[in-house]
Amino acid sequence: MPKFSSKRRVNHSASEMFDLVADVERYPEFVPLCSALKIRQRMAKPDGTEVLVADMTVSFKLVKESFTSRVTLDRANLKILVEYLQGPFSNLENRWTFEPKGQQEGEGVCDVGFFLAYEFKSRMLAMLMGSMFDAAFARFSTAFEKRADAIYGRPKPASS
Repeated sequence: MPKFSSKRRVNHSASEMFDLVADVERYPEFVPLCSALKIRQRMAKPDGTEVLVADMTVSFKLVKESFTSRVTLDRANLKILVEYLQGPFSNLENRWTFEPKGQQEGEGVCDVGFFLAYEFKSRMLAMLMGSMFDAAFARFSTAFEKRADAIYGRPKPASS
């Protein structure tokens, strides 16, 4: 099963980055391959988490696939879990973590962790989209960091 994992230090606070990733409705504006996203359901849980059920459409050239997932937003622990419900995968697991790392040049700094494991149901779809998915996921971290710079302001470069 293909897996992708990254951890990047960004010059934005953990809560800013959590908010940015939790704003799934905006994904079509900047996330590689995401052409549409629709929230089906949104509910607050007694434990303080928020759960969304969302349909995401990914497209590349002539291939277009949609899938449904449950997204658990755990603001208190700065974690986001995406659980696959329905679509072209036999398995999909996605986790985000946001670890505060103090202040740098007076700005918030955090480590953003991203993990994804997936497997397509169809061998043909895996052959068509597999390498393209791998390339897109490698660009995910950069896409979110650029979006944070656009939303929250570009961080000042570290002085030497």
